[in-house]
Amino acid sequence: MRSFAATIFALVLKFGGIGLLVIGILDSSYLFAPWGNDILVVALIARHRDVLHAVYYACMSTVGSVLGCLLIDLTLRPLGAEGLKKHLSGKRIAKFEKKIGKSGGKALAIASLAPPPFPFTAFVMAAAAFQYSRRRMLAIVAATRLLRFVVLGLLALRFGTHILKWSRNPAVQGFLLVLILVCIVGSILSVYTWIRRTRSTPVTQST
Repeated sequence: MRSFAATIFALVLKFGGIGLLVIGILDSSYLFAPWGNDILVVALIARHRDVLHAVYYACMSTVGSVLGCLLIDLTLRPLGAEGLKKHLSGKRIAKFEKKIGKSGGKALAIASLAPPPFPFTAFVMAAAAFQYSRRRMLAIVAATRLLRFVVLGLLALRFGTHILKWSRNPAVQGFLLVLILVCIVGSILSVYTWIRRTRSTPVTQST
């Protein structure tokens, strides 16, 4: 089990910045991958331990997150509030509508910075459905996600040696294996649910 987790983790790391870009897109849109990009950013920067790589990986993760949010926006904005009902409960929709209407920028910034299980994707969905400015939303996500990954990068630069030693711990590798399996199962369910609900939602006609 430990060797399998290590092999999977090493395989993902080989893709470097491109891997972070792809994971960022999927994690911010349709997949279920809690801490996925955060762990990969820390691991990659801890391996190289130089500022240029840290900046590169932070930027690739940020671009991936922004593109993932754009996918959500392009899918849900035309559907409006009716489309959101297929993905969130009525109580959550009312809560998100209030937050987006009152302080949408602040809510998005907090959601972008907060770690799982904070509902980042749900906030992006709500912002798109309630017609929050696309340009503003993407700018907020870009700025706050970049800040988040830069902070993680600085921590990786400072504690890189300890992080690498810690990653070889059998308990940590076991946790990574469980996380990978949970992400795979969760992603399959997430994609299936998303496709089924979106297909059953009529597009809101603009007037």
